[in-house]
Amino acid sequence: MEVPFVDLSRLPAERDQAVRDAVLRVLEHRRFILGDEVDAFESAMASRLDCAHVIGTSSGTDALVVALMAFGVGPGDRVLTTPFSFFATAGAIARVGATPVFGDIEPDTFHLDLSRLDDIDRANLRAAIPVHLFGDVMDLDPLRTWAGAEVRILEDAAQAINGVDTKGRFAGTIGDAGAFSFFPTKNLGACGDAGMVVTRDAAIAATIRCLRAHGQTARYRHAEIGGNFRLDALQAAGLAASLSWLDGMTESRRANAGEYLGRIEAAGLLDGRLVPPRWHDRHTYHQFVVRIPERRDAVAEGLSARGIGCSVYYPVPFHLQPCFADVAQGAGAFPAAERACEEVLALPIFPGLTAEEQDAVVAGLADLL
Repeated sequence: MEVPFVDLSRLPAERDQAVRDAVLRVLEHRRFILGDEVDAFESAMASRLDCAHVIGTSSGTDALVVALMAFGVGPGDRVLTTPFSFFATAGAIARVGATPVFGDIEPDTFHLDLSRLDDIDRANLRAAIPVHLFGDVMDLDPLRTWAGAEVRILEDAAQAINGVDTKGRFAGTIGDAGAFSFFPTKNLGACGDAGMVVTRDAAIAATIRCLRAHGQTARYRHAEIGGNFRLDALQAAGLAASLSWLDGMTESRRANAGEYLGRIEAAGLLDGRLVPPRWHDRHTYHQFVVRIPERRDAVAEGLSARGIGCSVYYPVPFHLQPCFADVAQGAGAFPAAERACEEVLALPIFPGLTAEEQDAVVAGLADLL
């Protein structure tokens, strides 16, 4: 049986129709830039997340960039983050002229290892970007205590919409600001690129709203040099229409994760050949990422040969990327991150994945391992 890695055609038909209707309304009134749809989406997200300020942006990457700009981060500043994430996490730091500072990760969670914060040089450190990777919301309280008032915390919550921490706080609302992505394959996906920044700080929110429209305070009056980071009305309309299905689709991913864990255990794979992600009902399972300590690449190739979708998130840590060679310590600097890049493999987890398809995935793993 062939199993796709992601199949967006299996999203609920009613959700797709609601998105079509919402987009058609924008096409009919032709007010495509900001406007009522963006306002309505921002208001709906603020209510859902219990967060005072939501600012729609053109992408999750731009959400990170404009938030750092609003923090005042720029050349000469340093920003702490993980070496194991999607490129935008570190790329946004470089784009504002700052220098990324990497810390190793926890092997079990892939989160920034907060037990090693005292190893970080705080000189010129202006911000930190922890990542709620794969939809697992990390405990940020130790980072907040360590950061104090002088280090801003920007949560990379691109993969964690609808996730909560152990205190029930939504991802993105715990630090000074949070950045989200609505790339089509995210748990809440747009019909293209889209993102948002959330914050409880009115001053930060006002600055971001200004910066996302070229720093404009009135027509052709620019207080700052910003950028074109606006959320399109078409994307906002579609996202707002999708919100009613977010809880159900999140629960579907959690159910799929639980079923996977049962199948993996039944197949006898919990003997060190495969290490599954931890399961809890706060995780959103944007990705279901297992670790295969030996022969990961061969297993991935074998699954693909069987028509079973899988993907490596992520094959190269930031400190070994050529573009960061001038600021990184080189191979061996962050062994947990490097090992993760050698072992991780993401399996299909999308809503609509069938029991038979999960059986095929686990059977393929058992054969190959």
